[in-house]
Amino acid sequence: KLCPLCDEAKEVLEPYKRRFILQEVDITLPENSAWYDKYKYDIPVFHLNGKFLMKHQVDIQKFEDQLMKLELQNG
Repeated sequence: KLCPLCDEAKEVLEPYKRRFILQEVDITLPENSAWYDKYKYDIPVFHLNGKFLMKHQVDIQKFEDQLMKLELQNG
């Protein structure tokens, strides 16, 4: 599926790729219909460690803050 917004987000997150695992979810697949119902007008959506973080575009400051918090928690 073409998703320019998703591609743009992945580009922004590229420098951080060693610090987290990016798991992409295609919300158009039948098995992801719950995500589709919730987020169809808001892509891309980002969760970090299972918790909603941000949507539409990467807020790099928020992402960095949350990622650093997680890293400190996990030692």
